[in-house]
Amino acid sequence: MMVLGSQPVEEEFIEAQKNWELEKLYLDLASAKRKALTPLEKKFLRGLLCGCSPAEIANRVYQSRSSSTVRVYLSNGLYKYIEDMLSTQAGYSVKVKNWSHVTHLLEKAGYKKSWIQLNPIVTLIKDTQEQETELIELKSPKIQDWGEAVDVSGFCGRTTELATVSDWILQQRCRLVVLLGMGGIGKTAFSIKLAEGIQDQFEYVIWRSLHLCPSIDVILSNIMQILSPTLEIDQTATLNSRISQLIQSLRNARCLLVLDHVDSILSSADGENTEVSSPTERNTPYVISQIRYRPGYEGYGELIRRVGDSQHQSCLLLTSRQKPPEIAAIEGKKLPVRSVNLTGLSKKDSLVILKAKGFAELQYTECSVLIDYYAGNPLFLKLVATTIQDLFGGSIYEFLEQGTLAFGDIRRILDQQFHPLSELETSIIYWLALNPDCASMLTVPSNIIPGLSPRLAQRLILETIELLQRRSLIEKAKVRSDVNSTAPLMNTQVFCLSPGIVFRDYVIERLMEENFKSHLAAESNLLLRNPILAAQLKIDMKKSIVNSKV
Repeated sequence: MMVLGSQPVEEEFIEAQKNWELEKLYLDLASAKRKALTPLEKKFLRGLLCGCSPAEIANRVYQSRSSSTVRVYLSNGLYKYIEDMLSTQAGYSVKVKNWSHVTHLLEKAGYKKSWIQLNPIVTLIKDTQEQETELIELKSPKIQDWGEAVDVSGFCGRTTELATVSDWILQQRCRLVVLLGMGGIGKTAFSIKLAEGIQDQFEYVIWRSLHLCPSIDVILSNIMQILSPTLEIDQTATLNSRISQLIQSLRNARCLLVLDHVDSILSSADGENTEVSSPTERNTPYVISQIRYRPGYEGYGELIRRVGDSQHQSCLLLTSRQKPPEIAAIEGKKLPVRSVNLTGLSKKDSLVILKAKGFAELQYTECSVLIDYYAGNPLFLKLVATTIQDLFGGSIYEFLEQGTLAFGDIRRILDQQFHPLSELETSIIYWLALNPDCASMLTVPSNIIPGLSPRLAQRLILETIELLQRRSLIEKAKVRSDVNSTAPLMNTQVFCLSPGIVFRDYVIERLMEENFKSHLAAESNLLLRNPILAAQLKIDMKKSIVNSKV
């Protein structure tokens, strides 16, 4: 007589019984575990033998899209038992690379019914050289090459962002993901933490930094040597064929490739003169400084485009301060190419950084103000915390009283992001600094660019704002307009400077420097030729500086 409740357990994935020696497998795994498998472990094992992923198992067993519970059971249980069982049989270490590797391992070990009865693995190895080569491949562990990746053991926060991007890569099978954000925001640490968290789902993990600007040939050769160590690299092959070779490897194996500091190979080259509609406007050659690759690095753009467009089972993760030019055309919320903008840490997580730097809980109010000033930028907080401890005896109040927020390495980082800007981008940044309330596209006055027709000026404003957003210098926000109107409320897309008083303080200081220099070169300066900014600068400068310190 069957025990009540046992039938539903055994019916899950029971189709595995047709192709696999389940009872023998249960017994051998129980021997490796040193006690019988639980009904739940048997259920998950049958799911794997049916070719189901952890997510598919979770969906059938728990009617849930979240596979975290199943993955924990597999990682902490079945995978270890399978590894121990096969390692004992083979006499060497056998590792489960991922869930899809389980059936391959067990099939080679003779647990599949369709196989002719074979001797155990130890005997198989002695039969033929061909079998030996094939089976030895099973013991190869997952290959991981972290390159110059830094230690992220002190990483904190960003649980929501990590979960979102992990879901994109593991569940939604995104093949290209871009992490964007201002300098110091933590893109590098995030990429490493993310890769560490999902590494078990990949056969290869390769992390590389482009900080020193290696050529595309060097990067491709380095990656292919890891993916195919026996492959003889043809140095005369075209870039296109070498990228095709890489993509084929990304199809053959599940790989996670990370390229950090992509902005190192990007530059801003002046675009062609804007087309104008009148002789007067032709004498005013405004240009848009587009995001492009540095000379000699254009091949990276082809690599990014091909990886995003081609079908494969791997993922390329990029980090950058600026969005690579290929991304806009191929990304989308429902597409396998996505981008995410990292912003500052929450106040709770920022406090962890400041406490590690020696600030006490009694300084919570002052720490809170400091976090707001630097918008939770982890690197900025670490740098300013060291300065406060070294020069101000740990007094945040005294540091804030001296009035300088952007200094030293913080200013250098902001300079790096400000340096590529064209005069048009600089003018928009200055206007937003003097008008700190979020502004929609429609509220930026067209005559901020003097000497052009309103229509042409508006087009340039649109293109410039789009560029500034791709450079992580301004951000989107939604506000409800017409609050006092009886008309239905509508959401209006608005833009403002990237958060944090430090950035606005930096922009205001640059504006003051431009105002000073204008006495020497007023005629050649777009900012001071602008009647709106010139007038507003005189009226609002002191008010803006005061407000930035509040």
